[in-house]
Amino acid sequence: MATSLGSNTYNRQNWEDADFPILCQTCLGENPYIRMTKEKYGKECKICARPFTVFRWCPGTRMRFKKTEVCQTCSKMKNVCQTCLLDLEYGLPIQVRDTGLSVKDEVPKSDVNKEFYTQNMEREIANSDGTRPVGQLGKATSSSDMLLKLARTTPYYKRNRPHICSFWVKGECKRGEECPYRHEKPTDPDDPLADQNIKDRYYGINDPVADKLLKRASTMPRLDPPEDKSISTLYIGGLGDTVTDGDLKSHFYQFGEIRTITIVQRQQCAFIQFATRQSAEMAAEKSFNKLIINGRRLTVKWGRSQAARGKEGIKDGVSEMGTRLDPVPGLPGALPPPPALDEEAPANYFNLDPSTSPAVMNIALPPPPGINPPPPGFGPPMFHPMGPMAPPMPPPMSMRPPGQIHYPSQDPQRMGAHAAHGSRHGD
Repeated sequence: MATSLGSNTYNRQNWEDADFPILCQTCLGENPYIRMTKEKYGKECKICARPFTVFRWCPGTRMRFKKTEVCQTCSKMKNVCQTCLLDLEYGLPIQVRDTGLSVKDEVPKSDVNKEFYTQNMEREIANSDGTRPVGQLGKATSSSDMLLKLARTTPYYKRNRPHICSFWVKGECKRGEECPYRHEKPTDPDDPLADQNIKDRYYGINDPVADKLLKRASTMPRLDPPEDKSISTLYIGGLGDTVTDGDLKSHFYQFGEIRTITIVQRQQCAFIQFATRQSAEMAAEKSFNKLIINGRRLTVKWGRSQAARGKEGIKDGVSEMGTRLDPVPGLPGALPPPPALDEEAPANYFNLDPSTSPAVMNIALPPPPGINPPPPGFGPPMFHPMGPMAPPMPPPMSMRPPGQIHYPSQDPQRMGAHAAHGSRHGD
């Protein structure tokens, strides 16, 4: 007769009593000061069904409360978070991690075999230093390029948001802005991501999130080397203010001899020129879409020759970094070329009528009657009256044709004219 789980002395002695949970940065939250509640033997583990210490906390403002779902023994066996069951190193589902590392770790699902397997894993964990995973995962030494490309480098706090308010979906929520749940349209129930199971994620089978990531990995872009064999320069983008030339050199020197490293701080990019084309191809293959320096994911592309960069940038509107620039609306078009200048035609800088004689254009008007001329040196520059370059003197007032009137005081028909004023003084 099989003994029940509660009456098993071994299991009762090995119930978990922990002081702090094993969590990823996303589940822990962005607030460094959080308050947790600790309940000894509060629930049973959803994998091994043994009671364990349950921790409950709120990861931040306007976030839902979270709690641990599996015990620490099950968490250490798979090296996953106790709450979201994602890998602690890459932030990926177990199915994606095992596929990338070519690991096949089948945990028994029956009660007796699962209990025996858990006891062996606990013994192996007790004999280890506690910093490295155990089991088949601990034996996998090499990392995968696919995992480095898919790995999440920054926490995804959006995963801690509250659930959707079911009353709001039915149009019956009366809390308004005070409702702790989200007032958003729910996802499609036929979406595979809407059907997730915690046991399937732990065992690495039928995980819709893992299927989506594996499909993304199969369709990832590739960085093909250019046809020009003389190009041995790589473009590194997204440096920020933390990545220096020393950091780039310490990473890329392993692929071959580096000739120059040029950092363009304004555009937060760098150009690394290798001594040989073979070294550049190896660096591009090992670093494309998986280069992380100082916690920043950097962009790796092939450089271009100066001649091709200049021609394509002018012709097709492509920037120096290789990105296509959209035309800015509202800017004027290109200016037409200037007309060909005729050397024989005189330069007309003031848009004057060419039929006007130079003598008329250079005539200086005399001052109006009654106003003394300015003393020498204070007026406009004048030529010497007897000089050879002096313009012709203007004719006197009596010899001017009757139609030329320069000032209102010279018109006898206007009120206030000089002639009428003088006749009244004569009277």
